[in-house]
Amino acid sequence: MKRFETLGGGRNLSSNKGFTLAEVLVTLGIIGVVSAMTVPTLMQNYQRKTYVTQLHKVYNEVSQALVLYQTEKNAVNLKEAGINSTNTAVDFIKSTFKVVTDCGTVNEPCFAPNGEYKKLDGTVITDSRCASHHPCLGLANGAAVSIYYYGASPLFELIFDVNGAKGPNIAGRDFFPFYIYNNGVIDDVATIENPDTETGFEWDPSAVAPLSQELREKNFNQGCMSSAPTEWHGCFGKILNDNWEMTY
Repeated sequence: MKRFETLGGGRNLSSNKGFTLAEVLVTLGIIGVVSAMTVPTLMQNYQRKTYVTQLHKVYNEVSQALVLYQTEKNAVNLKEAGINSTNTAVDFIKSTFKVVTDCGTVNEPCFAPNGEYKKLDGTVITDSRCASHHPCLGLANGAAVSIYYYGASPLFELIFDVNGAKGPNIAGRDFFPFYIYNNGVIDDVATIENPDTETGFEWDPSAVAPLSQELREKNFNQGCMSSAPTEWHGCFGKILNDNWEMTY
């Protein structure tokens, strides 16, 4: 009669079994639940890093162009160098980026239509991206930009949608304003308290960039994280504060 070798505990090798169907199904179910919980978070983190990478690239291109623009004109600031109107600000952008579409005063096809841009909390942004006093351009890198000249502090504003009309079209995700100061620094907009206004603050025309981290944080809470449909400043400043990470 054939004998089987046994293990130390007296259990013979012939009694070893694989996983049962029930055990396999339970394991697969656990894997599915864990995946459902973690994959969306991983995708969100990946998308945020992609948006920040695109934003950082645009920021670097504009920063380098501002320095070169002043150097070539041997000027101490941007106004002296020649950026003194909407048209000259538009010319600056056209000399910095390859423009493929001049949308002028209408959003499409550079930006998404009015009503499709939102705040982080879902509030619909009511301002139009493009108008007679802030024309729009579509760039070869896929971004869109709206140019708004102030002539004070900041000198002008560049509203970038880093992937053009594509979604999600959310301020603080793929949609950011750059505020360009007369000294050539790109930062957020500076605000001061104003209890007489509906929102409780107004822009500070005497501000000098770079802004403090404290002011950027205040702007982030006042604008980026608020439900005000016409305020989306503060998102970019928060990213600067957090060393080019989208932590919100």
